[in-house]
Amino acid sequence: MTERIVHCRKLNEDLPGLEKAPYKNELGQTIYESVSKKAWEAWKTEAVRLMNTYRVDPASPQGVKFMLKQCGIYFGIEEGEAAKVAWTPPSAGGEAKAEHSHGHHEHGPDCKH
Repeated sequence: MTERIVHCRKLNEDLPGLEKAPYKNELGQTIYESVSKKAWEAWKTEAVRLMNTYRVDPASPQGVKFMLKQCGIYFGIEEGEAAKVAWTPPSAGGEAKAEHSHGHHEHGPDCKH
């Protein structure tokens, strides 16, 4: 069987597409039609970073809504601002490291930072 080729909206290249829609909704169908396997793999890595940064429960309705929105933004399907992750890529010769921000997710209410 020949691989299905899509023009990937994220990588702007003709690449093998997904075997099936990742979600059973309009977003999933759009991703199926216009996102490559390569870009989808990159999204899965980014999704883990988002879940870890924001402590998202992917089983909760709020978690699902947040992740679907971020997925749509990531692929340029939806308008909006991408959530920031507490991770930076490794620098030349260095290790990857988490950024230390002082948002409400990292510290308790008694934190003096």
